[in-house]
Amino acid sequence: MQAPIKLAALSALVLGAAAVLVFNQVSPHAVHAAPAAGAHDAHVMTASEHLAHMAAAGDIHAGHALDEMRWAAMARQAAPANLALPADDMGAVDRLAKSPRKGEYVKIDVGGMPMTAWVVQPQGTGRAPVVVVIQEIFGLSDWIRGVADQLAAEGFIAVAPDLLSGKGPNGGDSPSFANQNDVTQATLRLPAADVLVRLKAAREWGLKLPRSNGKSASVGYCFGGQQSFALAVNEPGLNAAVVYYGQAPAEPAAPGAAGAGAPAPGGGRGQAAPFVPAAAIANTKAPVLGLYADPMLDARIGATLAPTEAKMKELGKTYEPHIFAGAAHGFLRAQSQNNGANLKASQEAWPLTVAWIKKYAS
Repeated sequence: MQAPIKLAALSALVLGAAAVLVFNQVSPHAVHAAPAAGAHDAHVMTASEHLAHMAAAGDIHAGHALDEMRWAAMARQAAPANLALPADDMGAVDRLAKSPRKGEYVKIDVGGMPMTAWVVQPQGTGRAPVVVVIQEIFGLSDWIRGVADQLAAEGFIAVAPDLLSGKGPNGGDSPSFANQNDVTQATLRLPAADVLVRLKAAREWGLKLPRSNGKSASVGYCFGGQQSFALAVNEPGLNAAVVYYGQAPAEPAAPGAAGAGAPAPGGGRGQAAPFVPAAAIANTKAPVLGLYADPMLDARIGATLAPTEAKMKELGKTYEPHIFAGAAHGFLRAQSQNNGANLKASQEAWPLTVAWIKKYAS
């Protein structure tokens, strides 16, 4: 188990990483100013080029998508089967097929519109907490469904909403998109307010199930980790939140500030604007567990941790961050990557996740 982050040590580590890798601190959903007209104006970027452009500008979610594409092109083996952990991305489909639990797709009403969700209840008849499982940038994937199944194996009612419901071609869900690039682009376009409404609807739906114990938690990954923290800030009834490699809500960057990766005056590269946690985190009621990659390998998220911990401490909020040396962003999904560090991080982070939810929501 990793000790909670120490502010001074983390700050020094992240500053060292920032000297090598500079990342943009603006919101991943911000609209960027158009570049000056030039010889390449007629070129229309492909979805892959657009993702690469966003990743180069510091969008951690776009970078995660590019990593996923690289992984898909590699000859990889699934991580060794371990029923105490969710399967990784390569083993999720097989694990789901063999699960003794019954997962099902349901429709949840959100303001008169149906939202698809994958729901798995634990075996037995006892009451259980409801856990909202929040997708990565890749939509309601087989891997997220596998995480939901594993949470049910741990004794929780898992509700994984498809945040892209109605956003696909002809009003379809995540599976309706032609490819993963399109899923990623659609996810990045989701308005934050729309995401929050859908997550709240999933939570409320789950709490009405006969087996609900009346308590709830959220857990999310990358994009979903950021949304899990946002739900903790905006839903006073939430009992616990778990954030995997996602940042806290942030104050908007000051107008005119040079973001990392953006041209600075004189044609140089700008320094990243300091991360400032949003004043709204004062509204956080749920205890928040943060599980993070090595800041040297995930510098943009790493740069948010010390300011977040300091602000949460100042406000008297319960926030327990952990970092895992050598692990990369997305480690629970890519357990077989990174010379064993991702698997080690998964083996330590998952029990922390289960214990946190049981402590505050059982």
